[in-house]
Amino acid sequence: MMMFASDLDRTLIYSNRALADFKQQTVSDLIAVELKNAQEVAFMTNKAYSLLKDLAASLLFIPVTTRTYEQYKRVFIFTESFCLKYAVTSNGATIIYNGLPLQEWRESVQKRLENECVPLQKMMEEMNGLEINGALKKVENLFFYYILEAPLALDAKNVIQKIADTSGWRISIQGRKLYLMPKPVCKGEAVKFIKEREGIHTVFGAGDSILDNDFLKICDYAFVPSHGELKNEGIHCSNYLFTVQQGVMAGEEILHRISNAATEKSS
Repeated sequence: MMMFASDLDRTLIYSNRALADFKQQTVSDLIAVELKNAQEVAFMTNKAYSLLKDLAASLLFIPVTTRTYEQYKRVFIFTESFCLKYAVTSNGATIIYNGLPLQEWRESVQKRLENECVPLQKMMEEMNGLEINGALKKVENLFFYYILEAPLALDAKNVIQKIADTSGWRISIQGRKLYLMPKPVCKGEAVKFIKEREGIHTVFGAGDSILDNDFLKICDYAFVPSHGELKNEGIHCSNYLFTVQQGVMAGEEILHRISNAATEKSS
């Protein structure tokens, strides 16, 4: 059995801001895939949507996202057009199985949080006084991030990185967001758990950020947009396959290439 585990934002789907960053607001065949307050806020190409729907019907497709489950559900195509067995949310802290959280998984993550890293509140206090120009957001008492109003200075980034490294945490910068994430909250462990649970033999993956690296490393085919944090930070693994295209067209390219590879594996 084959599986496709994929990040969502800036990998398969693109917000208005992301489209603007890549000057792709006028791409002709964009379709909305997410609604927030009745407004269309994220998109993919119609061709990409069609490819993804076909893939989801032929292999085990698993969205893998840093979004909470409530934020994930705004991507309405996954509830209205797809029948998905699994989703990984909150950066791997939650595995959704047939619409419900797997309690055994969340309990295992919670135990690791208690034993392997500095508590959330203490880590947030460590950031006080640092030169971080942005609004602080806390997620499910698991991790936190800043919506940056100005780029993070290199000196500040190095200080934050050092604190994270010695606290069992890590950092990731994705667009205007600076994430601080405890190491036990990990997409890779969640994807590995599902792979073993379902007896998967081939894993396709796609993701653009350092937080995706955990699960991309265990994929047989790991597709990486040529515009993201992994590319920009010069992080290369032997199984990485970088796209030619950028932005929303990179998402379409990834789905084309996975569709072709899956067809070859099946023949």
